Amino acid sequence: MTTQWTPGSWSNFKAMHLPEYEQKDVLAEVCGQLESFPPLVFAGEVRALKNRLAGVAKGDAFLLQGGDCAESFLEFHPDNIRDTFRVLLQMAVVMTYAAKKPVVKVGRMAGQFAKPRSSPVEQQAGVELPSYRGDIINGMEFVDAARQPDPRRMLTAYSQAAST
Repeated sequence: MTTQWTPGSWSNFKAMHLPEYEQKDVLAEVCGQLESFPPLVFAGEVRALKNRLAGVAKGDAFLLQGGDCAESFLEFHPDNIRDTFRVLLQMAVVMTYAAKKPVVKVGRMAGQFAKPRSSPVEQQAGVELPSYRGDIINGMEFVDAARQPDPRRMLTAYSQAAST
């Protein structure tokens, strides 16, 4: 059966990539805390990036985006952040020199803590547990306690993103 697509038709389907938190009260408390925090990106920064990306779309500049596919809470360290910035800046210098055009640099960092998964569960040695969905949701260790979605991890993610 074919379904007619509309801009709002997505809401008729379950978002399979979103976690189900068992602790609804903790989730509500964490969401309340996050709502009280300052934004990680301010409106003026978004407008400035939008204008620079318009230049990229017109061919007046190049876009360089780099960083980790997914960040880990354990690997959060000033040296790692500095090294990523250094590589992006070095690449941008080469691109600017070669192309004679400005390079819009976008770091894929400070919040890449989630991993979409095609399956809600994974198996190892006959044991089935929830899939690892990134440090913002659950732990990587293949034990039941680590694999349960924990809303408090969002606070750690915010803190690390804000520190970057």
